[in-house]
Amino acid sequence: SVIVVAAFACAGNGVGLDEQGNPIDTANQTSDSISFATRVQPIFTANCAFAGCHAGTSPQQGMNLSAGLAHQNIVNVPANERAGMMRVKPFEPDSSYLVHKIQGTQGTVGGSGGQMPLGGTPLSAQQISLIRAWITQGAKNN
Repeated sequence: SVIVVAAFACAGNGVGLDEQGNPIDTANQTSDSISFATRVQPIFTANCAFAGCHAGTSPQQGMNLSAGLAHQNIVNVPANERAGMMRVKPFEPDSSYLVHKIQGTQGTVGGSGGQMPLGGTPLSAQQISLIRAWITQGAKNN
């Protein structure tokens, strides 16, 4: 007899993909397994801190996502478009306005504007999942 084993990358089953599409076990990650500097910041650098959008001396919404500045500009910082919400609330991705902006669900929490990156290709499900997991782990500056 033949036994076929397949692994599927689906939300909720503890298996996901990193930003390169490699399988990761999100259910068994340790609190320090997602590095902001090496895994999250590159997503911001490539998709948000370009063409002066969230970089430079006058970044959109005052949110500079450039390397070395991003963490202090998002974690426990009030969202401009949604009073009462933080851009990133550690341990709570669904209460983090940045997550809603990259998912395109900002309207469901009383926010405004378009899905980020505005005018660009939306982040992949894997990139969003990685950012959500980083926030769930405490949004550390590691």
